[in-house]
Amino acid sequence: MSVPTIDRDYLDGLLKRRFFFAPAFDIYGGVSGLYDYGPPGCALQANIIDAWRKHFVLEEDMLEVDCTMLTPYEVLKTSGHVDKFADWMCRDPATGEIFRVDHLVEEVLESRLKGDKEARGQAAETPDGVEEKKRKKKVKEIKAVKLDDAVAAEYEEVLAKIDGYSGPELGELMKKYNIVNPATGGPLSEPLEFNLMFETAIGPSGHLKGYLRPETAQGQFLNFSKLLDSNNTKMPFASASIGKSFRNEISPRSGLLRVREFLMAEIEHFVDPLVKSHPRFPEVSDTKLRLLSKTTQQAGRTDVTEVTIGEAVQTGLVDNETLGYFLARIYMFLIKIGVDHSRLRFRQHMANEMAHYAADCWDAELHTSYGWIECVGCADRSAYDLTVHSNRTNEKLVVRQTLAEPLTVEAFEVELDKKKFGPKFKKDGKKIEQFLTTRTQCELEDLAKELSEKLKITVDVDGVAEPVEVEKSIISIEKKTRLEHVREYTPNVIEPSFGIGRILYSMIEHNFWIRPESDQRAVLSFPPVIAPTKVLLVPLSNNEAFEPLIKELSRLLRRTGIPAKVDDSSATIGRRYARNDELGTPFGITVDFQSVQDRTVTLRERDSTKQVRGTVEQIIAAVQRMVGQDAVPWEEGTKGLASFETASE
Repeated sequence: MSVPTIDRDYLDGLLKRRFFFAPAFDIYGGVSGLYDYGPPGCALQANIIDAWRKHFVLEEDMLEVDCTMLTPYEVLKTSGHVDKFADWMCRDPATGEIFRVDHLVEEVLESRLKGDKEARGQAAETPDGVEEKKRKKKVKEIKAVKLDDAVAAEYEEVLAKIDGYSGPELGELMKKYNIVNPATGGPLSEPLEFNLMFETAIGPSGHLKGYLRPETAQGQFLNFSKLLDSNNTKMPFASASIGKSFRNEISPRSGLLRVREFLMAEIEHFVDPLVKSHPRFPEVSDTKLRLLSKTTQQAGRTDVTEVTIGEAVQTGLVDNETLGYFLARIYMFLIKIGVDHSRLRFRQHMANEMAHYAADCWDAELHTSYGWIECVGCADRSAYDLTVHSNRTNEKLVVRQTLAEPLTVEAFEVELDKKKFGPKFKKDGKKIEQFLTTRTQCELEDLAKELSEKLKITVDVDGVAEPVEVEKSIISIEKKTRLEHVREYTPNVIEPSFGIGRILYSMIEHNFWIRPESDQRAVLSFPPVIAPTKVLLVPLSNNEAFEPLIKELSRLLRRTGIPAKVDDSSATIGRRYARNDELGTPFGITVDFQSVQDRTVTLRERDSTKQVRGTVEQIIAAVQRMVGQDAVPWEEGTKGLASFETASE
């Protein structure tokens, strides 16, 4: 893949200087992983969210909710976050420096491969400072050392599988490849798990333990029954939520790409586990996606295959139509907001990195100067979340479907002899009964076998200190046949999850370029739909004669809902346009002396710098056609307007 070279220092300087975003609390020295958004950054983020809401929530008729960020311990214990929401870290005992292990292994091996290429005379030229910030953090310098071909191939294979290694496996890689502190050369500790959630206490007593939520999904699961009622109990349906989440990252880095507080947009599409087709799948089936399958990664390769999503579902590469439908819709959204198609791929999770309950999972990854960045996850989570919350609370999070014809069902059922059960287990009886009556059919089948063979079952029940033994004289677990008029089932969930900050930064890189005629004229070619400001109003000079028309144009644009700004500074026209090209403003309207006489103005397009001239009404109408969700290109939007030639900017 041919990737444009990005001078990251130049871009970072521009984003900071124009206050798209900046480190929070910087006058106090800052806190890593926390950022403040400035006016253009806020507007850009708001426009991305607006486009997301229209593309998904409105078009797919989703039910939007806004849930609390504070989450009690019990909820996240049940969901598995308390036990499993962790990354692997290691520490330098001498300096106290902490590293995230997978990132350290990745960066060290990448630097050695770059050194190998330099030693072989294959290194590509890059602008000064492009990798400097990254090296300062972990890999101090890249040494030109030639590797054996077999070693280089082994490094490439490890990097292709880097997302799939467990903590102990990463520790073995550190030993095998002698990975130490890159700055000091000192030894590092064995990998340790670190839970990423921010812990807090809810209320003044400190007794109610809680966390800042690590995702927005749990609130949607807990409100499933209310959402189902809101949808008139019709299935399938989707809920959506946009809000802040928090993760106590081990080593925040790479600007907005790895932070401790971030904006997420998540969808939970609830579907019948027996029917995962999608009525609108034919609309997207011909959409071509660049897919990196798990089998390719397991072979140590990273080459992508471009296929239609219809073919991917038909061959079983993508598990089902609903998952495939959302992959295509994610692709369409990312392209709409300005992502480069050639720098977007969908990577399938390998078996050892996918949750045990997930049927299939894909990440939309965007290529940046930092490498491939996961920006959207799309997973078939099966019925896991609703099931565990239902079991913990004894609340049924299910769908009841009235059947046209009664259905004969064979299922294991638990029956207890209450006269013996109550006196034997006393105060623990309710917990044990709830545990036994909420097992899955697979679990009941295993328990029935154990009861038959051992004449008793032994189970571990939360809240009961010792393992619980229940004799056959007290319990029966048998398969029985019954006639059902109502089918009761727990829906499966397809979950697309968007990291808005990562998408925003990656999209900025994809749209950043410098005009060839001047290395000081940077451009951000945002699509008009997400540009922070749509129109720049530029009077030719400070002459008071221009003021009434500038005010009228500003009023007309505001009335049509088009954000516009006036630049009436003393700088040249070219300089004023250049300043706003940096902000991604797609259009500029210039008012000159002819405008005062005949109410005609010029309209400039940012990327090509082409200009046309027309009346105020014609120009406003042209701008309206070129911004918004159904924007038309410049040639179509300005059709019928006279071309206007001007001196070179």
